[in-house]
Amino acid sequence: MLKATNVHFCIRQRPIVDEVSLELNPGEILAILGPNGAGKSTFFKILSGEVRCKHGAIGYNGHDIHKLKSRELAEVRAVMPQHTQVNFPFTVQEVVELGLISTRAKDPAKLIREVLEATHTLHLSGQVFNTLSGGEKQRVQLARVLVQIWEAKPFPRYLLLDEPTSSLDIAQQHAVLKILKTLKSRNIGILVILHELNLAAQYADKIALLKNGMVAKAGTVEEVLDEGILAQVFDHPIQLISNPATGGVFISSLASQPIPTHTFKQA
Repeated sequence: MLKATNVHFCIRQRPIVDEVSLELNPGEILAILGPNGAGKSTFFKILSGEVRCKHGAIGYNGHDIHKLKSRELAEVRAVMPQHTQVNFPFTVQEVVELGLISTRAKDPAKLIREVLEATHTLHLSGQVFNTLSGGEKQRVQLARVLVQIWEAKPFPRYLLLDEPTSSLDIAQQHAVLKILKTLKSRNIGILVILHELNLAAQYADKIALLKNGMVAKAGTVEEVLDEGILAQVFDHPIQLISNPATGGVFISSLASQPIPTHTFKQA
């Protein structure tokens, strides 16, 4: 289990993440949603170990994140941040190979080919990364992260992604989420920050809504997708429409109407 307990982080005495507690189990997708400035990316960096918080704890499979060595942490979690720069003229193949630096793979060439095929980037393998389009770069970075955890292991692992579909068209967005869905069966838990509510509704097992650094609501998709709570979180009226194609709901924003103010406590 990936567990965050009472995580609190301030900048200049202003809470950015305010006493947040969440759990991610292997075999499930947890989508983190919320408006701009909700604290999603800061919380993501704390979960990944990029930012250290003085208050609260992050645990991977029962081990404190800050007591794990770099290689030990790389064995249990892979991270795709929102923005990644490549400052050297690496080819796509070389960028993906970077994902194996901290791991011990039995057959690296096989793993790399499989993730390139899964992300539909195999045909780009010989091209220089910085010559690609934004969407192609994003899929290559996803392949780099996937190769780190692609090989089957006997212990739970976790994949953390910050807006992995932001530069992708509709077909590619669904292709990426379908990859994540298949990873669940490999004893992997996936935490993904999304802006698109309907993608979360279709692919996530659980949703956590963040606003003002706090958890406004967390639970199963059915528990969290409520017109009232969504309207409060996003400061905009929301309508849920039955989706006969998926058996779930379609989330629609309505013409702007006044939304009552509300102060969230931890859900």
